[in-house]
Amino acid sequence: MTRAIKILTDSSVQLTPAEIEKYNITIIPLSVELEGKQYIDGETITRPELVEYLRRGILPKTSQPALGRFLDLYEQLTADGSEVLAIMMADFLSGTYKTAVAAAEMVDGKVTVINSKSTDRGMAFQVIAAAKDIAAGKSMDEIKAHLTDIWHRTQIDVLVDNLDALVAGGRISKVAGALTKIINIKVIVRVNNDGLGIYAKGRGRKLFLKHTKEIAKMHQDNQIQALSLSNVATNPEFLQRIKDNVLVNNVNKDIPYLAELTSPIIMTHTGMNAVGLITLAEKPEKHE
Repeated sequence: MTRAIKILTDSSVQLTPAEIEKYNITIIPLSVELEGKQYIDGETITRPELVEYLRRGILPKTSQPALGRFLDLYEQLTADGSEVLAIMMADFLSGTYKTAVAAAEMVDGKVTVINSKSTDRGMAFQVIAAAKDIAAGKSMDEIKAHLTDIWHRTQIDVLVDNLDALVAGGRISKVAGALTKIINIKVIVRVNNDGLGIYAKGRGRKLFLKHTKEIAKMHQDNQIQALSLSNVATNPEFLQRIKDNVLVNNVNKDIPYLAELTSPIIMTHTGMNAVGLITLAEKPEKHE
């Protein structure tokens, strides 16, 4: 008899409530610290509430789930003999993956932990693919191969409008941050094989719109199958311009599309008005 497989992922994922219910996804929450107090993502703080802190110039710090919380969830999910597939955010973004692996080695039930090398809607593409594979009766090896394929077809670019969060997180110096404020420098950060890299920088939001046209050109022969513009309270009209630019060369304009607030964990690193431009293409992307 085939063992049932249950999916666990972390709260940096961008899934709709309907998707969470439909695919029976269990989510382990990450935490943020604000003014010395710990808040649990989705339990004691919401995404709109964290936006209000950012509007007031209060920058949070992040922390991963405790080992004990993973142990409790693993034991609950495997108690009926089920297997667990834990799909975690990229290890270069958080220590969550390592904690998930450590906990998996301490429980009796069977747990497979995947480093998605992604986050937000990029990780959701993998979670949804895994859920569909499980429903189709595919083996764990087949599922893992499919998730690798999904990752190769996913690209995440973050359009960073305000550099305060990057400075606070130590990704750029305070001096550089002060100078870029004066001359209105914006940056585009791309998720690569093993980390984040500055993909482009320039003055004003024209940089972002220029980049969206480049994305569209890149996908003329590699059509986009799904698009997400996860954001930090970004103007809806600007998001629509990004969408229109990115899909201008797409034969099918009516693809799955989300433009929702990103998770508190991602907000902490990107700051106000950031946009995660996340695509799933037909064929593999270049992950440099």
